[in-house]
Amino acid sequence: MSNNAALNWFYLDLNSYFASVEQQLNPDFRNRPIAVVPVLSDYTCAIAASYEAKACGVKTGTAIHEARRLCPDLICVIGDHSVYAEYHHKILAEINKHIPIDIVASIDEVACRLTGSWQQEEKALEIAYAVKQGIADNIGKHIKCSIGIAENKFLAKVSTELEKPDGLVVLYNDELPGRLLGLMPGDLPGIGRSIKKRLHRTGVISMQDLWDMSAKNMRRTWNNVAGENFWYMLHGYQVEEKGVKKKTIGHSHVLGPDFRPVLKAKQVAVRLLLKAASRLRRMEYYTQDLCLTYKIEDSFKVKAQSNFAMAKDNTTLIKELEQLWDVLLLEYSPNRIKKISISFNNLIRENTDQLDLFADNKNVTDDSSDPIGQAVTKIKKQEKLSKIMDTLNTKFGRDTIVMGGAPREMAKFSSQKIAFTRIPDKDEFFD
Repeated sequence: MSNNAALNWFYLDLNSYFASVEQQLNPDFRNRPIAVVPVLSDYTCAIAASYEAKACGVKTGTAIHEARRLCPDLICVIGDHSVYAEYHHKILAEINKHIPIDIVASIDEVACRLTGSWQQEEKALEIAYAVKQGIADNIGKHIKCSIGIAENKFLAKVSTELEKPDGLVVLYNDELPGRLLGLMPGDLPGIGRSIKKRLHRTGVISMQDLWDMSAKNMRRTWNNVAGENFWYMLHGYQVEEKGVKKKTIGHSHVLGPDFRPVLKAKQVAVRLLLKAASRLRRMEYYTQDLCLTYKIEDSFKVKAQSNFAMAKDNTTLIKELEQLWDVLLLEYSPNRIKKISISFNNLIRENTDQLDLFADNKNVTDDSSDPIGQAVTKIKKQEKLSKIMDTLNTKFGRDTIVMGGAPREMAKFSSQKIAFTRIPDKDEFFD
């Protein structure tokens, strides 16, 4: 054990998070195999599985008809992201009592930087035990976490995989690669299906094979500098990570059979746009770019994009969407649409100088003879109306007011879908 080495990172991974929250909320689910699903159907997939279900071979992405074959006693529960997000924020508050959170990596993972005396193993373990006990006492004893402590953040995260559930692992660089050899390359963050295939083509199958690769060969395998960075992180070096700026705001949805006809699909597209537009305004952005993508049932994906003057109001954005929709219909003539994605790109902060749409504001009037003044007045009214819609939907419930469809119809797909890497604001559950 290398007590002289500095332990720089503390990483917490909530175990089977969605399923654990369901087991915490419902005593009937405890110690039983459950799968969290988007809908109650044998033709969907598991979003998450409890450890009892995992013991039977059910995991994230397993088709439910296959999951029931593997685990006849499986209980399927419709996921509710509003609840998972609520617990997420409670857990963050509890962790912050014991150590400041440096990075919220996903809805079920956080990383904390260790400094000063906390870099000593004894102190780091003391914090880890306190966090675990705090979650059990103040959030729920059925919500478990695995904690990894290491010299860099990457290895701290990897350490959480070494003992699950409810694990606590301290990993020093001089214990490498020995303590990692029980894992497979695909267990490591940064090695997805594509990279895994590339590694296999070069004869890298085991963790020892991966460890023996050179930084140069990793860069060649990844086809970019990310492979070289991966080598350094795996070998315990600190690698500086660059922050990511917000580039897009959007939503997507896989349509149920009833909403796949073109007219119904358009209602879904409008609803997704309104959800994204509400986020756009709440985050204080304008957009100059709208992208519409949809997948034709049993066929290919199509895409259209438009550029326009800065906007954030529903009326302008719906008009842009309708124009894109008509272009795609004319070109591809789909009968049924399986999936729709809406995104706003080229985002501009509300307080930027670029918002002076028509040069000097003092030259703009509301005079009916002034076309520029009329345009500005119209834009302001449309923005005000959109914000009123946001306020009413927040106050009286999602879809109190909608555009492009009846509230009852919209409710079928308005709920916040399950997301791992983006944790919605509380207000999003009213969009």
